[in-house]
Amino acid sequence: MKQSKTVLKYLIVFIFLTVPIILFFSLQQQQHKTSFTVQKDLIRIRPGYTSYEYYIQRQLNKTLNPRLRTLWMTRDWDRKIKVFSRFFQDLKRQKLLSNGSKCLCVGARVGQEVEALKRVGVTDSVGMDLVPYPPLVVKGDFHHQPFDDETFDFEFSNVFDHALYPEKFVGEIERTLRPGGLCVLHVALSTRSDKYSANDLYSVEALVRLFRRSEVVHVRNVDGFGLDTEVVFRKKTDSSSILVRS
Repeated sequence: MKQSKTVLKYLIVFIFLTVPIILFFSLQQQQHKTSFTVQKDLIRIRPGYTSYEYYIQRQLNKTLNPRLRTLWMTRDWDRKIKVFSRFFQDLKRQKLLSNGSKCLCVGARVGQEVEALKRVGVTDSVGMDLVPYPPLVVKGDFHHQPFDDETFDFEFSNVFDHALYPEKFVGEIERTLRPGGLCVLHVALSTRSDKYSANDLYSVEALVRLFRRSEVVHVRNVDGFGLDTEVVFRKKTDSSSILVRS
């Protein structure tokens, strides 16, 4: 009888100690699943891209479209340069861009944003796209930028929605930015209009999570050719960088 009471006592102690541990790990696993689901829901890759080659060809179908290229180089040319110039002048006033910055425009098509940078005094600027447009735009895939590590002080893009692999898109920006360098992205949170987009972004927070080596400088509303949000990141120089939001 005494032995049975001893066994029962140890059994109760065992249950008392193990049940909280089991509950803890179960909760952690559930939180991980929830976090993954939320992240997946906030950036959704559009279906239908059966291979990377198909994705590239689909993007080229837009970039090489004769009607669009004529539009970009004629009616859209001055209009877009004026709008981009206002964006860049404002960044200069905020001391986020200077005439001495070495700049890259990611997914620049025929280079209106590059021309705008040059017109506001930032002369060391170049664009990159699948189809080059010399001398403003060189050939390159934003999933695999053709530049060395820590090349640029400033990178701008309004084509995040065209990235099939958002992590690679952001990773290449962080790789080619110098420590302390700025990345400015214009993204759409409330519109889904471009049929050539490869992903849909539903939250700034989902974008912020992709920038693992950078901090947020500011988030603000803009009116940029169907894109409604500007997010500015600064690449960290060391682990003591402080996150600033406005």
